[in-house]
Amino acid sequence: MNFDDTPQEADFRAEVRAWLKTHAVRRMSREDRFGAGLDHDAYIAAAKAYQAQKAAAGYAAITWPKERGGLGGTPAMQVVYAQEEANFLVPGLVFEVSLGAALPTVAMWGTDAQKAKHIGPALSGDHIWAQMFSEPAAGSDLGNIRMRAERDGEDWVVTGQKVWTSGAHFADFGILLARTDWMQPKSKGLTMFILDMKAPGVDVRPIRQLTDDAHFNEVFLSEVRIPDTARLGPIGEGWKVMLSALMQERFALGVNFSGDLYDQLAGLAKKTIWNGRPAIENACVRAAIADNYIAQFGVDLIVRRGMSAISKGETPGPELAAVKLIGARAFQTGGALALELGGPEGLIAAEDLGLEWRLPQLLWLSAPGARIAGGTDEIQKNTIAERVLGLPPEIRTDRDVPFMDLVS
Repeated sequence: MNFDDTPQEADFRAEVRAWLKTHAVRRMSREDRFGAGLDHDAYIAAAKAYQAQKAAAGYAAITWPKERGGLGGTPAMQVVYAQEEANFLVPGLVFEVSLGAALPTVAMWGTDAQKAKHIGPALSGDHIWAQMFSEPAAGSDLGNIRMRAERDGEDWVVTGQKVWTSGAHFADFGILLARTDWMQPKSKGLTMFILDMKAPGVDVRPIRQLTDDAHFNEVFLSEVRIPDTARLGPIGEGWKVMLSALMQERFALGVNFSGDLYDQLAGLAKKTIWNGRPAIENACVRAAIADNYIAQFGVDLIVRRGMSAISKGETPGPELAAVKLIGARAFQTGGALALELGGPEGLIAAEDLGLEWRLPQLLWLSAPGARIAGGTDEIQKNTIAERVLGLPPEIRTDRDVPFMDLVS
């Protein structure tokens, strides 16, 4: 592996750094947040304004061709930009789905008319997208999707429920997976659509999380009419379209998973007093911090290995499948360690205890969800076992059974 920038990447890094210094505020600590003190609407407006500036500079879609609003750059340049932007206060949880999964899927499978209508406004931040796959009975196994789409002339009439939909409460459009043929096996008979989130019959209900955020949503569709011109890909090929979206999502997760939890834990252990001495002097505490560092550094090395392949024009290896599995566990154990360091006081809200506790507490509360979202730990292990290690696949007796027979 070669972790050094190529001369071209070094020049691009300097260019990006200069642009960010002009258009964003440098992050002084991990407690700093973009848009602190803004209400929801003001935050979204500020996020859209920043995204418009990125698009004007070509940074909204670095690897896309210039005629589509991108920069015409390489995947390695995209990674360089992400690394540099992490040092500045920028909006989060607004455009990740749009640019990380939904828009690449539209670009890959959409018609010329769909691309012309949707890509430009999404890159510039005018439109925000959601991704509607999971359902109450179809989480890790999306072959169980039951949202029904029935053809009615030039339209499809769609009814059903989606759940855990990130950002649906502020999204303008979404990619939607529904079942169009119940006599096909579970992974067939699915079709992908582009949904107007403001269409009649769409009901979005935010889910209040343990962290007191409400980023996820339930989405109910009641006889929503979607024109066939909004179908994304061929009828019955939704499974293939969905897999392409998930591959985009996996790589985006891999690039951004590495963080600085180790530094947070070491800092807290130095400040926390146990029996009259700094907790960092306790051998068990040091060992726990070291374990977290090793996990975090391992994730960083896997990502860097992928980056090295990208810089050579190669495809990243299947080892990226381990990034989410290792990273989510490290976040959870690191958050638990932070609470132990604080003792009884570690359970006090960060607003009262000190902002340096915000990240560890947030990770402790949200890490269980991270081990489920985007595929559970068990699903990740199956992926690694079957596709990375080449082990025999699990026996799947429902693979060729018509879906109607499975649910009847």
